Amino acid sequence: MSSGIHTPLGKDRKPSSARPRFLTAGRLLVATGIIVVLGGSIYPLIAPEKLAKPEALVADAVNAGVQEDQNSPETAGSETDPKQFDKLKRSRPLDGANVDRQVLEDGTVVTKITPKSRDKSGPIVIDAKANAAQDPRNSTFPDEALVQETPNGKLPVVAADGTRPVERYARPWSGARGTRIAIVVGGLGLSQTGTLRALKMLPEEVTVAFASNGNSLARWMPEARRGGHEVLLQVPLEPFDYPDNDPGPLTLLHSNSEAKNLSLLHKSMAKTTNYTGVMNYLGGRLLADPSALEPVMRDIGERGLLFLDDGSSAQSQSGTYAKAFAMPHAFADIVLDNEVNRSAILKKLDELERVALRKGSAVGVASAFDESVDAVTEWARQAGGRGIEIVGVSALAEVPN
Repeated sequence: MSSGIHTPLGKDRKPSSARPRFLTAGRLLVATGIIVVLGGSIYPLIAPEKLAKPEALVADAVNAGVQEDQNSPETAGSETDPKQFDKLKRSRPLDGANVDRQVLEDGTVVTKITPKSRDKSGPIVIDAKANAAQDPRNSTFPDEALVQETPNGKLPVVAADGTRPVERYARPWSGARGTRIAIVVGGLGLSQTGTLRALKMLPEEVTVAFASNGNSLARWMPEARRGGHEVLLQVPLEPFDYPDNDPGPLTLLHSNSEAKNLSLLHKSMAKTTNYTGVMNYLGGRLLADPSALEPVMRDIGERGLLFLDDGSSAQSQSGTYAKAFAMPHAFADIVLDNEVNRSAILKKLDELERVALRKGSAVGVASAFDESVDAVTEWARQAGGRGIEIVGVSALAEVPN
């Protein structure tokens, strides 16, 4: 048998018995992916404690740091180790908090967590348990601590800590000892176009009053509060010439029972929220009747609201009952638009200024006629130059001892 050493290269070579190559680069990647997936599924069963959620670790570290760490210094590297805690805190910071951590001589870790100071650009904190005005950024929402849920709707109440709606929803003022004037423009809600115009034009210092017989009060109140206005609710009361002069379906009548009048009052009160008090809409007959007025004033006072008497009835007993129930109360000094004429209203505003200079303060009331809104807007914008501060009516309400 001859040796193949002399056979030309490649000649008479036998076919190779090796299998074809199937393990390409693409198949290798797919196989690797499958192994990784299967490994990730099996690994938690083998060592679940190694895959605890980062959030859980952060929570555990924070909770452990709030109390004194009883571990010795040799436990460095555990969850309560200061370096580990700092590492977790950096990976998931505690929003809105200052974290002050101290390591004592014996190795005890004491962590103090306090809220960060909040400015107007920070988060809004809703807190009705404070005797202070509402945060302006949150002024369109009622504070739940000042709301009572009833079959008629949400009614104002005094909070558990004694905070009253008259304080919470009041418009802040400077506190200066200068001449102060409150101007209240009422009748909003009765005309949609008139209400929109009034809220767009009136300076924010002017108090606005919504008639409970009006429409869409739940829509208009937030608009007024966003504009910076203090808000009152006008409740219809029986005038002397009723029913020829009918204030509307929710009118409180001197001939009604106490329960009936309180039911009507509560239906009016539930039409909107965030108001500091109640103002009469007409009402000469009921305001002069002690037996009919007494339960109405008592209920308003117990709910932490002021009462503004528009001064149209010389026989009104509202001041007497306000003193008896120690509730905030104010009388309007002048009705500004008995004559609906711009020049006449401006003259009345000048008269109101003279009253304020003499007394130190004064209250004027008007209705949301176009002429009234125009005159009040023009006059109020110039009053500051004469040393007069326009304030919310709550700032001028007398609070009997």
